[in-house]
Amino acid sequence: MTRSALLRSCLVVSASLAAATLGPGMAAQRATAPSATRATAISIKGDTFLINGRPTLAGLTWRGYRLEGLLPNSRMVQGVFDDLNPDTRGRWAYPDTKTWDPDRNTREFVAAMPEWRRHGLLAVTLNLQGGSPEGYSQAQPWHNSAFAEDGSLRPEYMVRVERILNEADRLGMAVILGLFYFGQDERLRDEPAVVRAVEGAVTWVLDKGYRNVLIEINNECNVKYDHAILQPARVHELIARARSIARGGRRLLVSTSYGGNTLPGAEVLAASDFVLLHGNGISNPDRIAEMVRQTRAMPAFTPKPVVFNEDDHYDFDKPRNNFVAATSEHASWGFFDFRRKEEGFDEGYQSVPVNWGISSARKRGFFGLLREMTGGQ
Repeated sequence: MTRSALLRSCLVVSASLAAATLGPGMAAQRATAPSATRATAISIKGDTFLINGRPTLAGLTWRGYRLEGLLPNSRMVQGVFDDLNPDTRGRWAYPDTKTWDPDRNTREFVAAMPEWRRHGLLAVTLNLQGGSPEGYSQAQPWHNSAFAEDGSLRPEYMVRVERILNEADRLGMAVILGLFYFGQDERLRDEPAVVRAVEGAVTWVLDKGYRNVLIEINNECNVKYDHAILQPARVHELIARARSIARGGRRLLVSTSYGGNTLPGAEVLAASDFVLLHGNGISNPDRIAEMVRQTRAMPAFTPKPVVFNEDDHYDFDKPRNNFVAATSEHASWGFFDFRRKEEGFDEGYQSVPVNWGISSARKRGFFGLLREMTGGQ
């Protein structure tokens, strides 16, 4: 054997031993460690979002409304969905294969992202505990969580998260990465596990070198959370904890959201880098505009972006709708779509299994208006 062949053989053996020591999940994470560069970095200056140092939608207006600095987004929280409960897993079977496949779900999500971006979408909301796969649910017997009981990260989930973040980075898109969802937070055994989960997720994003990620501690902190630290009176503690974690002098931008038609509490507002509002339950677009004005009038408010990242009201063919109303107040708006009763596979982005294409009238309505506004930029 030549010296070079011997060296190659040694390297292969070393890699195999490392993979065996780390386990398959950790080996995958090691294999996809960040390169020296990432393509997309999101930042904030005043009330303006910037991507790679330049205001988003720079110089654009639509119907006289300033778009520069906005972050049009869509709630796509099920991109890494799985169900660890064997009693409910069968609910999510694809109509063609009659089985559920979490890797197919993420693969088809990633394949759809370039088309979303061509229509002008600049961000998606993803969540490590997803959202209700039925749209709205009274009970959640399924088990969908990227966190184990002790708050550690499940490697198989994070491999799927990485695929989405990599494609978003390539496309020049941001990801609002939610950590917890009510109905699933009880999967973590106690408060130290919740804190560990926050620290682990934020550290993972930083160690991977991603610069296109915004953190949403939990979806709608005022709705049904078991752990006190995830509820409105204390969730600002987790915002502060996430903001305190840095790598090379760089930290992530952090916020949390409340339920529809609810203004943020003063401590959350003061602690957050950007404001997250929800438009659920608001059928009058004037109330959307009023919420933005009321938020900015709060004593704790300082200049920062205001973002709706969940709203299930549409009327995209009408001259005044919730999307237009938010834009008129220079607030970013986010599309939330779920499958209604009697609707099929092509409908809804939150109901599992998901057709991630622009495959229904509602989806086409949103993306059509978005493209009209932004010119696909």
